[in-house]
Amino acid sequence: MWNAAKCDLCGDCLVKCRYVDYDKDRAVSEIKLLMEGKAADILNSCITCNTCFDNCPTGADPANLIFKMQEKIGTSPLIINAKPMITDRAKRFEEGQADSQVIEGDPDKPALSFDGFEFKQFPEGTLESGLFKGLTVVRGGEYMSLVGMVHMGGESFAGRFGRQVIEKFADLGKEIVYLHNEGYVLAHVKAKELGIPVPFKYYHLFEYLRDYLKKNQKDISLLNKKVAYQPNCAVSWIREQDIWLDEVFDLIGAEHVSRQYDGLNALCCSGPAIGVNKDLAVDMQTKNVQDALDAGAEALVTICPICDAVMRRATSKAGLPKIFITDLCRMGLGEIPWPA
Repeated sequence: MWNAAKCDLCGDCLVKCRYVDYDKDRAVSEIKLLMEGKAADILNSCITCNTCFDNCPTGADPANLIFKMQEKIGTSPLIINAKPMITDRAKRFEEGQADSQVIEGDPDKPALSFDGFEFKQFPEGTLESGLFKGLTVVRGGEYMSLVGMVHMGGESFAGRFGRQVIEKFADLGKEIVYLHNEGYVLAHVKAKELGIPVPFKYYHLFEYLRDYLKKNQKDISLLNKKVAYQPNCAVSWIREQDIWLDEVFDLIGAEHVSRQYDGLNALCCSGPAIGVNKDLAVDMQTKNVQDALDAGAEALVTICPICDAVMRRATSKAGLPKIFITDLCRMGLGEIPWPA
């Protein structure tokens, strides 16, 4: 959450941004305008990748300031394109959701949250996998992470509706496994910032997969494959997930290759940019895929359904298998084969 008291106007957040070419004076000027509640060029240039969160050395969270002002000013092409969707989603929260689903599982097992996504946005067979056998499954508007609404000009959604979502999870009376890491961010990061109690135990998908694989090591046949990882924008809020992911990779024999666009230097999948700057989006996808190939990766691994869909054409064109993290674990467990 933006904290003006922590900002020393160093300008690093925007000087290091890949999508603008600002020197320190220009960067500081842009941040000053935003701090004064005024429009600035960065609002129209920002693709909401959240990298400036990592670039800030003091923890002031300039990304949150930009997201707040994008919503307030409303002139960004990204925000204008998404306005009908944002308006509709806010109305649903205010009047009551109608698209949520709950598939009951074993009473003593956790619930698996698919966030607001459709089941079909995840790999075929996900629900049938032994990974999630017996888990209660939930999805739909009432279980939305809300955090990702910043990509559409909805920074305020977590504050306006976050308590409603957390209480809906609490009503399940179960521990929660977040299949999409932005759901984990709502519970683990944003709820604390907003003073929302979280009265249930919760897990990031990578934590759950790691623990499952440890308990079922006898069923694992090491893949002995090199993979690159495509993180989604939420990784900036929960850097510890990188450790959990590498533990998962080690358990199934997947070597996480070292490449240019990884870790703090990760390049966005281009999802937020597609509707407003197609050339930029294509360039980002191409760089991501070529970088993975140059590092010797035999597949690109994803966690986010949006990243997964966005990277489909570029990976297919390059002949690089694109594998959702749950499917990669299923391969290690012998449920499905490595892609031909």
